[in-house]
Amino acid sequence: MKIAITSSGETLDALMDPRFGRAPKFILYDTDSGQFESVDNDQNLNSSQGAGIQSAQTVARLCAEAVISGNCGPKAFKALTAAGIKVIVGTEGTVAQAIEQFKAGELHPTESSNVDGHW
Repeated sequence: MKIAITSSGETLDALMDPRFGRAPKFILYDTDSGQFESVDNDQNLNSSQGAGIQSAQTVARLCAEAVISGNCGPKAFKALTAAGIKVIVGTEGTVAQAIEQFKAGELHPTESSNVDGHW
């Protein structure tokens, strides 16, 4: 299973970024192989609007089946769930810690966004 984690850096030791749409990077991690790659999200860092939807499109193109982030706004949440991607919010720490929590079954998909847009 491929999961996308919002990240402030390019490695598993990087801290998670609490924002979905404006996270500088996504770490795409394959739970089957343990392989990962860092994907830039630069185009959305300073976007005046639509960052969440555009980031959701990026994650969908990466074939992620779940997203792990600190927060997710309503438009991004709708775009992700419409693409069949599970959304897990309220997570913090390093990317590696989030992956371990996910693999241990400690993280669960949410039923709605947890912040208003443009926070």
